[in-house]
Amino acid sequence: MFNGVVFLYPWVLFFLIIIPILTLIYFYRIRERLTSIKISDSKIFEESGSSLRVKLFHLPFTLKMLSLLLLIIALARPQSFSTGTNVNTEGIDIAIVLDISGSMLAEDFKPNRLEAAKKITDKFIEGRVSDRIGLVIFSRVAFTQCPLTIDYSVLRNLLKDIKSGMLDDGTAIGNAIANGVNRLKNSDAKSKVIILLTDGVNNAGEIDPLSASEIAKAYGVRIYSIGVGTRGEAPYPIQTPFGTRYQMVPVEIDEPLLKRISENTDGKYFRATNNKALEEIYQIIDKMEKSKVEITSYRTAAELYSKLMLPALILFLLDFLLSKTIFRKLP
Repeated sequence: MFNGVVFLYPWVLFFLIIIPILTLIYFYRIRERLTSIKISDSKIFEESGSSLRVKLFHLPFTLKMLSLLLLIIALARPQSFSTGTNVNTEGIDIAIVLDISGSMLAEDFKPNRLEAAKKITDKFIEGRVSDRIGLVIFSRVAFTQCPLTIDYSVLRNLLKDIKSGMLDDGTAIGNAIANGVNRLKNSDAKSKVIILLTDGVNNAGEIDPLSASEIAKAYGVRIYSIGVGTRGEAPYPIQTPFGTRYQMVPVEIDEPLLKRISENTDGKYFRATNNKALEEIYQIIDKMEKSKVEITSYRTAAELYSKLMLPALILFLLDFLLSKTIFRKLP
């Protein structure tokens, strides 16, 4: 019962010595009283047996001592403490905008650009703690795969399910940014970020990418854009009647456009030419966009004396009732 309990007035517990002293006095007096009574024959007592009153002869004294024991412990003010921490964060809301067009199947990344991007993005999500993260996919159109959430397990499962061909082929960078901004515009987070990952040139969509970046700037959204693809040419798988064949295709990334998009929003442009470079870029962004976490420790005391006072009072009243009824002494 008293595991982890602290007493506010521990010196009061010294009064517990009274209980063994009173117990010794009690039994000493009983012994003195019995030795002072002289009878000629005890056979009459053996034949009459023991009544309930006799069997419970020591009950009133026991009740008094238990009541006193609980009262002394209660006066020592026992307390239990619960401890914990309050975590206050300056949240960051992040929209990951991922290109899933056909060109993302090029295998200059292993196993290909899309799968490498998914794996490294998943690792980035796993490393976050308290930020809300959403996922937008795009090719010819943009689609919200997952709204802002802190349920990272759901987000990671949805990321895993992404495949090229889910949307009509093309590269609508402007629409993708606009969709990401739409996820973030009503956010009250201190920092709002879009991570735009693409390997192509804008060739679809109704919204101009630079106009979309201006919209992002108006809503306080910072864009980190990542161009994915090696320099020169990359092997691209082509399905033929004889199986998969590879064709070298030129890597075309509109780097000037992506740089302007990031600069417009006080963000930064990165070029990833392989898996390791992409992972390092995510690590840089992860360090640049860290939540500020304040941890406040607390310790709360809970008073326990009331849990002792009530049974002490019950025992005292029970002793009083018994002494006036069953154990009543005649003058």
